[in-house]
Amino acid sequence: MIAAWLVHLYTASGAVLALLASVDIYQYRFRNAFFWLALALVIDATDGVLARRAQVSARLPQFSGEQLDNIVDYLTYVFVPALFVWRAILVPSEWTIGVCSAMLLSSAYGFSRTDAKTPDHFFTGFPSYWNIVVFYLLLGGFSVEVNAGMLLVLAALVFVPIRYVYPSRTPVLRGVTLVLGAAWGLLMLLMLWRMPGVPRPLYWLSLAFPAYYVGLSLALEVRRRQSVG
Repeated sequence: MIAAWLVHLYTASGAVLALLASVDIYQYRFRNAFFWLALALVIDATDGVLARRAQVSARLPQFSGEQLDNIVDYLTYVFVPALFVWRAILVPSEWTIGVCSAMLLSSAYGFSRTDAKTPDHFFTGFPSYWNIVVFYLLLGGFSVEVNAGMLLVLAALVFVPIRYVYPSRTPVLRGVTLVLGAAWGLLMLLMLWRMPGVPRPLYWLSLAFPAYYVGLSLALEVRRRQSVG
């Protein structure tokens, strides 16, 4: 039982990291803030394995680790990135509240769907990877109008019932996805270390895994719809 509670504490620590990231964003220490979010991402990627090993659902049936995980994920994947958009002036000033609201409200809907995570381990709708999107926009140097357009399109895609790969659990090509994801994670850490002077070839190379992720998700979605039809 102690091990189960420690796993839940490990998950909950992501909320503290969200607070630390928010403080750094407010003080324009964007690089430091992304380090906190990267650490939160590591926790999110590993707490599920620990939870299964500690058999938390059997030992603490009165406590919902899934609900705790959703609360922390909303803070680190949605709220803190929206704060980035505001503080880093990534969109036109007159659009800031609207764009940030679109991120917050669309993801609130996405997180609340009963089929947000399907039984066969897919995400339904754009899975609110706003932390990654904002990182790329901050380094990309695109115009504020282009940034706003991208964010609004992604907010709309939360409502489109396309299924996206759950990297650590979707069985199709899971080994390949994990290996490529690990390599991409190293590239992301390298870019974070080099901020703000990230070489453009490194930036574009790092987009290979997101392209693979989207391509695989769409290919599996097409195959699923054809089999249903």
